[in-house]
Amino acid sequence: MPNRVMVAIVAAVGLLSSTIALAAAPSGTAREGLSTVLEVPAVVAASLTTPATVEPEIAPASLQPAVVVTPTTADTLAELVQQADVDALTDEEAKCLATAIYYEARSESLTGQLAVAHVVLERARSGRFPAGLCAVVKQPRQFSFVRKGRLPTPTHQGQWRTARAIAQIALDGAWDNPVEGALFFHSSRISPNWKRDRLTRIGGHIFYR
Repeated sequence: MPNRVMVAIVAAVGLLSSTIALAAAPSGTAREGLSTVLEVPAVVAASLTTPATVEPEIAPASLQPAVVVTPTTADTLAELVQQADVDALTDEEAKCLATAIYYEARSESLTGQLAVAHVVLERARSGRFPAGLCAVVKQPRQFSFVRKGRLPTPTHQGQWRTARAIAQIALDGAWDNPVEGALFFHSSRISPNWKRDRLTRIGGHIFYR
């Protein structure tokens, strides 16, 4: 028999013997050795097993909560009147304005009082009336409470304080003018049939340009 054939037969017999021996071997012998070879543990990269650090998400500026800022101005005209430092109102012109508010509109709403204040201010600025607040208030035949160019002294302290506060607010431009452009007003109880452009009515007064 040729040598090649003999070599092939010997190899086949050897492989068969090993297989039979492995099948018959008890646990802990060759079977375990082969299993150990076949069951090599997989190596997992450390980067895959280490928990990743998660950075906290930062919302875009447009989605972040707005910073709450406490307003420094009053929300209502009444609050502004309460906040007014009327003791600082010592100017004579301002006192004339406050006196006009007191005698012409002290029974009106705060808005009505502010409207009267702005009429006086608008007249002083218009060039159609005397310059200066006292000159406007004391102009003959304009305000009925004026007697021979003299202003009476207010007597009701609460209403006088409010009138001074309204004067201050009007002078500072701290609240919107409710009668923008008005130069005239009269009581709603009378009807003078003026040929003027009527703007609006606030409380007991009607205002005109």
